[in-house]
Amino acid sequence: MKKLFTAAAMLLLAASVLSAQDNKPQFKVYGFLRNYFTYDSRNSTAGTEDFYYWMPKDQKMVNGTDVNEVSTFRFAALTSRLGVDLSGLEYDGYKVGGKFEADFYSGVSGNTGTAQLRLRQAFITVGKDNRSWKIGQAWHPMAADLPDIFSLESGAPFGPFSRTPLVQFDLKMGNVVSFTAAAIWQMQFCSTGPEGVSANYIKYGCTPEVYAGFNFKSGKNTVKIGGDVLSIKPRQVNANGLAKDRITTWNVFLYGASSIGALDLKTKLTYANDGSHFNMIGGYGVYAIDEKSDSWDLVATRNASGWATLSYKKGKLVPSLLLGYSKNLGTPYDVFGDKDASGAYMYRWAKNSAESIDYIFRVQPEVIYNLGKLQFGLEYMLTGVNYGDKGPNICASGNLHMVMNHRVQMMVKLNF
Repeated sequence: MKKLFTAAAMLLLAASVLSAQDNKPQFKVYGFLRNYFTYDSRNSTAGTEDFYYWMPKDQKMVNGTDVNEVSTFRFAALTSRLGVDLSGLEYDGYKVGGKFEADFYSGVSGNTGTAQLRLRQAFITVGKDNRSWKIGQAWHPMAADLPDIFSLESGAPFGPFSRTPLVQFDLKMGNVVSFTAAAIWQMQFCSTGPEGVSANYIKYGCTPEVYAGFNFKSGKNTVKIGGDVLSIKPRQVNANGLAKDRITTWNVFLYGASSIGALDLKTKLTYANDGSHFNMIGGYGVYAIDEKSDSWDLVATRNASGWATLSYKKGKLVPSLLLGYSKNLGTPYDVFGDKDASGAYMYRWAKNSAESIDYIFRVQPEVIYNLGKLQFGLEYMLTGVNYGDKGPNICASGNLHMVMNHRVQMMVKLNF
């Protein structure tokens, strides 16, 4: 609460300073109070007090019993949000604005702790004529378009999910086409590697992620296509001193949205090489080692994913349906599989159990009842994972078996 008052005081101070200028800034405070009530039929890989859902855990047999086949339940208000939009400033023809947005995501370990104020977005916008810039923390351009569902994970791991520091440039090339380019860093959503999930790999790589894409919008129809390149250094030191190992990956996506009357259709297809920094299934490994120089040759996993939503937005009742599918294609050739004393692989790193996954699917119907600014939501989520033995190419190999989780979630939300 102290942090909330501090943030509010900073906003008021900024408002008093800006109001003394020739321009008259306009502030719009927004947010919501949101409670989730969630039941799962099985232990699962999930975050944010298990509200941010990925997938059910694989079988874990103890004396002939699968100990992961156990039900759980929880409810909390930690995803409540507060934000401020700033507009109305203009200097030499440049329109200046910004956004500050926070919620109470952090401070919770497992299902225990006190939620603390956490930065979601904080960026400045500058625009003139057909050009605009965005500088700060915002949605990654490949993750900005989310499905029409109220669950916290917003379609992950079937599509990119990331807010990150960036410098973004947008250029309108007419009434229909625009171009987006961005230099992107990592903070909360990071690559995996020898140290686990960490921003150190891009830090020592000294190279930002680079994105470029085109956007087409005509009436109620939108199409976006784009891709990015990321180059990181998984380690800084080897047996001979400073390591020079580096892995460079690329990712592409295609997004489409259309409205026909009260029907809204959205879909996104993504092909990712090590999508770990997108909260997708991914990773990489060492496929060759030069013993003399102790240098690594690295290769990334490949993943093909997609989701689609259909919503009927008319009246107080808004039904929606999400379908998702993700196929783990593994690495194009085998990687090393040496293990340490604990049994963990030393030369391969994966996120979201990629080493033992063949594919994932999801079917998620839901309905929202709108009572003015008050919303009530109910959804059912079926997520299935085709698990198998850990293969030599960071993908399931043999002993394939399906594991499923049934999630029932309710939401009560008050917007302001």
